Amino acid sequence: MTARSRTVLGLTALLLVIVAAWSVTVGAAGVSIRHLLEVLGDMVGLRMSDDIPQSAVTVIRDIRLPRIILSMAVGAALGLCGGALQGVFANPLADPGLIGTSSGAALGAVVAIFLGISTVGSWSTPLFAFLGALGVTALVYRIARHDGRTQVVTLILTGIAINAMVVAAIGYITYLADDQQLRSIVFWQLGSMAAATWTTVAVAWSFLAVGVMVLPRVARSLDLLALGEREARHLGVHTERLRITVMGTSALVVGASVAVAGIIAFVGLVVPHLIRLLAGPSHRSLLPGSALGGALLLVAADVIARTSVSPAELPLGVLTSAVGGVFFIWLLMTVRGDQGGWG
Repeated sequence: MTARSRTVLGLTALLLVIVAAWSVTVGAAGVSIRHLLEVLGDMVGLRMSDDIPQSAVTVIRDIRLPRIILSMAVGAALGLCGGALQGVFANPLADPGLIGTSSGAALGAVVAIFLGISTVGSWSTPLFAFLGALGVTALVYRIARHDGRTQVVTLILTGIAINAMVVAAIGYITYLADDQQLRSIVFWQLGSMAAATWTTVAVAWSFLAVGVMVLPRVARSLDLLALGEREARHLGVHTERLRITVMGTSALVVGASVAVAGIIAFVGLVVPHLIRLLAGPSHRSLLPGSALGGALLLVAADVIARTSVSPAELPLGVLTSAVGGVFFIWLLMTVRGDQGGWG
């Protein structure tokens, strides 16, 4: 890892800590950094004060900290998996939605809401979203696989086709839904951290830990794959196993993230591009940088979502799509401008 990469990662991590601490103090009920430190100390057994207002304890410990830490986990998951998928597909437009993970999760959640499934209580919709993400991703891979191998172009085209079919199914179910079901479906699809609890935080971070343990280990193989699939095989990379590892891990991690937070677009697409421009193309710095950058982006976006139209709340997925789309167009124009025009 180069000095430039280490600097970018360090600054991103520092900025994440600063934005996360600041976001605790922002909102309808203002709290101070001193109260934040006192509550954090109390949570880890270091009693720093006996006169912390109970209102501050409730706002920090029960409302804002779970929301911020969940935003970190979901953002890190989307950024990390987006960077890995772009590497394994050798396609800068790859993101978790390309292999059906996001659309599969949406279909699972919509089915659970429409049928009124409550087998496991409030976890029924997230559970079906998770199963839908894994199921659709597995279907995309199974259809694209031929003679024991999978061509990247075939996999991408299969993902596009299956995504279109899933979107059609979601549209049909939405058309049949009644008003109450429709509100639930739309709210879930727009994405939000409003339902964050310490339980959802634990679930999201548990699955993120899987991605952190698996994906950085294949960083060198992804770097070799950038030379070309044939060259990578000659250098000892089992490309099919690499593809299965990255896709399977991404489906697991992103599926869990979408299940607890809904559909949040563009994080897995935009963040790896930005980190690649700042820190370089090596996946040894790109993957951790994308995780940190994704966490930073989503924490900042969530602050804007819950404060910009207060006392109402802007759907997080709407905000990331709007800002991400504009940013990505600017990024494309900048890069193409540096390369001498649009073609």
